[in-house]
This record gives sequence, structure tokens and C-alpha cells, in this order.
Amino acid sequence: MSQEKIQSLRDQIQTVLMGKEDVVRQVLVALLARGHILLEDVPGVGKTILTRAVAESLQCEFNRIQMTPDLLPSDILGVSVYDSASGEFNFRKGPIFANIILADEINRTTPRTQSALLEAMNESQVTADGRTYPLGPPFMVIATQNPYEFEGTYYLPENQLDRFMLRIRIGYPEKTIEKDILRIRPAQNRLGSLQPVFSREELMDLQKKVDDVRMDDSILEYILAISQATRQSEDLEIGLSPRASLSLTAAAKASAVLDGRDYVVPDDVRELAVASCAHRIRPRTIVNGSSTVISEELFRRILESIPVPE
Repeated sequence: MSQEKIQSLRDQIQTVLMGKEDVVRQVLVALLARGHILLEDVPGVGKTILTRAVAESLQCEFNRIQMTPDLLPSDILGVSVYDSASGEFNFRKGPIFANIILADEINRTTPRTQSALLEAMNESQVTADGRTYPLGPPFMVIATQNPYEFEGTYYLPENQLDRFMLRIRIGYPEKTIEKDILRIRPAQNRLGSLQPVFSREELMDLQKKVDDVRMDDSILEYILAISQATRQSEDLEIGLSPRASLSLTAAAKASAVLDGRDYVVPDDVRELAVASCAHRIRPRTIVNGSSTVISEELFRRILESIPVPE
């Protein structure tokens, strides 16, 4: 599969989310690595638009779930309905049964409903009434939340955060880019005209290609050194788990595929380490600022202390 087609996918998404090439790259990394994404930022910077642009660029089924306090697990997973004609219960699938899922404002729903996503995100399957139903492939959850809004929201526990391969912040656009956004209005004018760049089968073939990427033993040792350093840090109550190391490894391989390589280089790991790992650690103390910012600062400090392999 040509790199030109991969670049076409990136370019098309960037016509809607302008000036955020690094963010688009990270989203595609998680997509190729079969991971899930938490888009954590203030309202209005393009979290929902980005997800829709990704879905429109792929020939895959897309569903949006608006997470609200009154949402029940069955509203996401599905429910069994009695059929009087057959005398049996038939399972009606919920919106989780799609390839790309947007869980909008995930921290606005209750922990009980949040937990309904755990099996789906970890095992790509749903269990209901004693039966297991597969999801996808491909299957990807992109959740959004505003970390600075606390009224009417619920804290995402560590086991939920750990299911996200990457936590991404879009950030405000630069002044010149925002001027283009005001003039062009890309979300309004271009989102509906996007065409699929990859079919479902082509995307799955690309995901399989990630599995074959080579990783030198020195880079594996680099990832292990990062994990061990977080576990031994006196500033952290919780360090990185083996799942975090696996997630960073998969993301680095996907990064290599995006660049047309069949091998990982240290920069693949280093560039994705914060997005892949910072949300999985817990500081011992939080004096000033949000836990998100403090976790990232502590993790960056640890990352800088680890020698990069030659």
C-alpha cells in the first residue's frame, strides 16, 4: 500500500482540522495500532469534528454516543426484547456496534455506564444475557472530555484511563490558522464532502502491517527503562503497568508504518511517550494545578532522565 494513500488520508483530515498535523498523526497512530483515544481539551477546539473527519475518511460504520448522566449501560450495549411471535428474547444491538465510536463527553455519564465500555475497549466484544458478541474489526473508541469542567461530571478512574492508548490535547490554533478557520469555515464547508480514502479491508491490512514492524532489542530496553523509572519514582503513587509498555510498543510500530518504515527508531517511542503514558501514572501529591498537567510534567522529567539508545 503506497505512502501516497496514507498521506492522502492525513491531508484530507487536515483540511477539516487545520494546523494540527501532530494531532492528526497521533490519531492515525492509534487507529493503525488498534488503540483507543481520549481527546481531552476545552470545548470548541475541534474534538468532535476531528472524530467525524476520521470516520468520513474511512469506509467504516460510525456511531456517536452522547454521554449523559441518565444514560444506562443498555443504552450503549443493547437490550433484549421479547418477541411475542416466537416466544423468545431477541438482542437488539446498541450503538457500540460500529467500527468508529465517538463517546462524546465521557465524564458526564456515571461510573456504572462508563464501565460498560471496559470490556468493549479491552476485548473488542460485548457480553449481554450470558452471550458474547464480537465488535468490529476494526473497532475504535474516541472519547472526549473537558478536564476543566467539574460540575455535573464524574472522575475517570485509573482502570478506565488505562484502556486509552493515547490521551491527546488539541490546543488552541495559532492566530494565522484561526484567521483561515474564520474565513474558510472548514468544518461547515468540507466535512460533508469528505470521501473515504481507505476501505474497511484496506485499513485492516494496514493494521496487520503494524504487527510485522521490527523493533531492536535496544528500543525494547528503552521502553522497559521508562516503565521501571516510573515504578521507582518517589513522586509517583502509581507507575506504568505492563499494559502501558505494550501500548507504547504498538504505538511506536504504528508510527513507523506511517513513515513508510518496517522498523522502529527511538524517536517513534520518544515522540509518543507522553501521550501514551502520562495519563497512566498517578502523582503522590497535587498541590497546585490539575492532575493532568502535573502528571505530564512528572513524566517528562522521568523521560528526560532515560538515555536514548544510539
